[in-house]
Amino acid sequence: MTIIVFQHAAHCRPGRVGTTLRDHGFTLDIRKLDEGDPVPTDFDDVEAVISMGGPQNVDEAHAWIKRETEFLREAHDRQLPVVGVCLGAQLLAHALGGEVGPMEGAGEIGFVDVNILPSAHTDTLLAGIAWRTPQFHKHKYEVKQLPEGAANLASSERCKVQAFRAGMRSYGFQYHFEADMDMIRAFTKDSVGELHTAGLTTEEFEKQCEEKYEMFARLADRLCINIATFLIPRVATAGRV
Repeated sequence: MTIIVFQHAAHCRPGRVGTTLRDHGFTLDIRKLDEGDPVPTDFDDVEAVISMGGPQNVDEAHAWIKRETEFLREAHDRQLPVVGVCLGAQLLAHALGGEVGPMEGAGEIGFVDVNILPSAHTDTLLAGIAWRTPQFHKHKYEVKQLPEGAANLASSERCKVQAFRAGMRSYGFQYHFEADMDMIRAFTKDSVGELHTAGLTTEEFEKQCEEKYEMFARLADRLCINIATFLIPRVATAGRV
């Protein structure tokens, strides 16, 4: 059994969520779609699907976007665990009938405070997560309208949908909880102009990293453990009769 991971850019790798899943005994099948890897044609031995971030947008004409969208929709219909991160969250929302489009203004980049909504206070996947947390962002698109029946779990001042749940086992996260410091550096390496457009100087971003990374990383690790043990609980129940 494997977890399919859709990767859309070299700097958008699974990061801490990949490390946590491997530490819990899961096998990852990473499909680098931007490099030509194929989307699977069936669900044989697939126990979960994770769609990572990327510089692309859902309305761009990449051949793999349509195939990945169809795969995410079917995984959801099969009630497999599905996790989308940034672009992956937008693809999941789009696949399930939601609306995705450009944000007003400069988008979100850097550390932005995210508020967990009352609808998420009893959600097992967010157990142990503070109700207000600094999260790392780099996106100009957002989920404008959730799929029918989906629950909005978190919001920021400028982005209404920061996390959502569709059904029982499909989750989207607009923020990059998977990112470690090396990944954050890679995300922002060529984005000085975007930082400044968003109202952040380089020095202010460095101060954000210094002040907010510790809490971000600690709670991101908790979310990754929740995914490994609550959302995809095979290892947690292994050995039980």
